[in-house]
Amino acid sequence: MDIDLAALPDDVETLQRLVRSLAVERTALSDAHAEIERLRLIIQKLQRSQFGRRAEQLDDDQLRLGFEDLEADLAFVEAKLPPATDKADKAQRFDRSSLPTHLPREDMQLDIEHEACPCCGGLLHLIGETVSEMLDHVPARLRVIRIRRPRYGCRACGSIHQAPAPERPIAKGLATPGLLAHVLVSKYCDHLPLYRQSQIFARQGVELDRSTLANWVGGAVWWLEPLQARLAEHVFASQTLFADDTPIPVLDPGRGRTKTGRLWVYARDDRPWNGPEPPAAVYFYSPDRRSERPAAHLAKFKGIVQVDGYPGFERLTDRGDIMLAACWAHARRKFYDVHEATRSPIAAEALSRIAELYAIEATIRGQSAQARLVTRRIRSLPLVQTMKVWLAAQLNRIPPKGALADAIRYALARWEALCRFLGDGRIELDNNTVERAIRPIALGRKNHLFAGSDGGAARWAVIASLLATAKLNDVEPFAYLRDVLDRMSNGHPMARLDDLLPWNWARITAAA
Repeated sequence: MDIDLAALPDDVETLQRLVRSLAVERTALSDAHAEIERLRLIIQKLQRSQFGRRAEQLDDDQLRLGFEDLEADLAFVEAKLPPATDKADKAQRFDRSSLPTHLPREDMQLDIEHEACPCCGGLLHLIGETVSEMLDHVPARLRVIRIRRPRYGCRACGSIHQAPAPERPIAKGLATPGLLAHVLVSKYCDHLPLYRQSQIFARQGVELDRSTLANWVGGAVWWLEPLQARLAEHVFASQTLFADDTPIPVLDPGRGRTKTGRLWVYARDDRPWNGPEPPAAVYFYSPDRRSERPAAHLAKFKGIVQVDGYPGFERLTDRGDIMLAACWAHARRKFYDVHEATRSPIAAEALSRIAELYAIEATIRGQSAQARLVTRRIRSLPLVQTMKVWLAAQLNRIPPKGALADAIRYALARWEALCRFLGDGRIELDNNTVERAIRPIALGRKNHLFAGSDGGAARWAVIASLLATAKLNDVEPFAYLRDVLDRMSNGHPMARLDDLLPWNWARITAAA
């Protein structure tokens, strides 16, 4: 409430009402500040849960939902407060990072209505302007592209001439490459199932049945399958790979319920050791988790495969030309679970020793493989040797059937594979590269609920390969898929298929 102190009323009753109003307003402000403080404390607690020592106990998706609601509550309460009057407070509240320069700008000019000064009547002249920016959203719009092809007739011979009809990515279909790319990115990148997309299109006055969208997805993936094959050749040409798998539910109509299929992902990423080749990931679907699956995928591969503890990968070493590197993150997780449950000092010591190895790795990330190897042999090797002796000694001191003993045996049983990074600077300490590639699949699995068929799961693998590789190479997925579908449906030569791989596409597009 604004009060003019120079013009206070003389009436006692009016003054009493004024004081009571001020008291009510002050109480409301006090309550609002208390609520803001309470919400901020909750957000800080969630942040500690996300980034602190207990991070591994919380589901990231649920945590994000909690942050969204709490921050909305905070903004709702702050909106009730009077505008800030202190300049420093204003600067703190409204300081925002500058908006991206590539966005189009639309000017809105607000000018005063008079040309003369209202104070003295003098003529006003422009001395500058204040410019502020707000971010606006223009809803996505559908449009119809009409293709006109004039026909010409020859009076002399009676022949008719007309430009040939352009090729369509979906035979006799209505969708342009741009619309197909939008549907694919919405489903596989933004995790919007087709029935939800159908509802969104209906709100724009366009009825697109889910079956129609499904036909479009199948037709688009047909064009993209050769790129998945080329990605696989690029990934398997490396001498160091990351490998993992994740379950996906697949509808099994014969039994009226879902079965569990697997998506296998293989990734190469030479950036940690400053390698020359671009990063990439490729996915394959299989209806089961038998060890024959990765053996078939890697039939022509020779080198080192970094994996988790799944025993099925052990079969890869039968030929003698593949070695396995184990994951320190999985070994650490065993000790972390024990420590969180029991506060075991032995588990805490194991976590501390593993943390020393990660601290060394942070100092050599991005260096050459040879430089990394030298540092590891000087600094990491003694730590690993000491840790093995220490773990073996602790195993003899604790009950053999406890969780801590299981964690120690897990590490010691894989010790040779865990130490593989000490002999090759290209090997990472863990399998987190491929874990990050799998994360979008887990999120999509929660939204899609299940794949509709084995074929649908295989299509998921094709799109996931392209999307994951595009992200690894900082390529915007929609622009990439739209252009690739347009080029391929217009006869892009198969001999130049490599031009459409995400890293080459980005380079060629930037040059153009």
